[in-house]
Amino acid sequence: MSVRLPAPPSAHVTPAHMTLWDEVSRVSARHVEPRVARMEAASRKVERKLPQIFGGRRWFGVTIPTEYGGLGAGHVAKTVLIHRLAMASGAAAAILQAGLIPVGAMQLWGTTAQKARWLPQAADGTVLMTIAVTEPEAGGHIGGIETAAERDGDEWVITGEKTHIGNSCLAHLHLVVARTAAPGTRPSEGLTMFLVEHDRPGVSATQPRPRLGLHGFSAGHLTLDRVRVPAENTLGAVGEGLFVAQSSSILYGRPNLAALSLGLHEAVVTTTAEWLSSRPRYGGHLSDLGVVRDRLGQMQARLVQARTLAYHAVHRLDNGHSCDADLISAKYAGHELAAASGRDAMELHGARGLDVDYPLQRLWRDIQHTYPPAGTGEIQRLHLARTSLGTTPIEWSERLAAETSWTRDPVAV
Repeated sequence: MSVRLPAPPSAHVTPAHMTLWDEVSRVSARHVEPRVARMEAASRKVERKLPQIFGGRRWFGVTIPTEYGGLGAGHVAKTVLIHRLAMASGAAAAILQAGLIPVGAMQLWGTTAQKARWLPQAADGTVLMTIAVTEPEAGGHIGGIETAAERDGDEWVITGEKTHIGNSCLAHLHLVVARTAAPGTRPSEGLTMFLVEHDRPGVSATQPRPRLGLHGFSAGHLTLDRVRVPAENTLGAVGEGLFVAQSSSILYGRPNLAALSLGLHEAVVTTTAEWLSSRPRYGGHLSDLGVVRDRLGQMQARLVQARTLAYHAVHRLDNGHSCDADLISAKYAGHELAAASGRDAMELHGARGLDVDYPLQRLWRDIQHTYPPAGTGEIQRLHLARTSLGTTPIEWSERLAAETSWTRDPVAV
């Protein structure tokens, strides 16, 4: 498999990004790829060593400013990290990308004291964070959240359940969205984000259930049973929880998932091209057949589209441009394109694609996990329709440009 960064538009990738790509390639070869078979064989076992390795290289701090101990490298660099990791293991990339979303929320909404306390620990991997929004009944419908927080003197008391929470069994700090107003209050006024340490009484994270793909990645259940947190543990103001969650999802979640699906897509095309080139048929190889080349050509075209969308969106974000629609499109189309190529690859491989000792079926399964997080395809299309109609209520990349201006030098890796 190629270890050089494929060529997206040249303005988006600098020599410093290439250096980072090569670093991830070395780490993948030494630490990630040797673990893949074991992770696949024990689907409920949580991979605990890789987060430590990533933390030691400050990859969880890729977007954290240097004054807080991070790399201060921006969103293109973040995309490079996730993209290259996903080529080796979707689960490894999921561990990283899921940890970066709450880091982004802390950067965007944390107080000076909160940033000083948590960002240095996040940067070096000492503290791994989650963002806990999804619930068993409401799913991703944030307006239907039932987890509630009641004020009691100088504390908040939180009760509820969250599910499908990335890194749930590894995290030291959970960013929990809870209802702080009476039922019926608009989500834009009735939700608050709380910082909940994992060892507070009443907090429990259960082992994730067996899942289709991303084996080794913890996406489990979080229970909060009258958990008390101090009043200063709100992230953003009381009533701003919807905004904290939405902005983090759009500015971090969507581009992260675009990068994850891109890396899997890259691996699918590479694996398929190598298979077709080595499989004898009719005195030549499968890759010599026109009908096969037609399918492979379609896969390559999709890959180029996904790559361009992913890097173009984060390049605009790094440079302070209004780009919510670009970020949403990269996530939405990135999955759709990868899923289509995955289907073609499975058909081109025939029965070989179904073998558990062959990577293609793992890649196909992992691609399915890039669809629901940060909003399904239907949700993305609704957002994009609002852009077309000029009815988007908040353009987060524009509103928070001042908070993200430190990322505008994408070569600072």
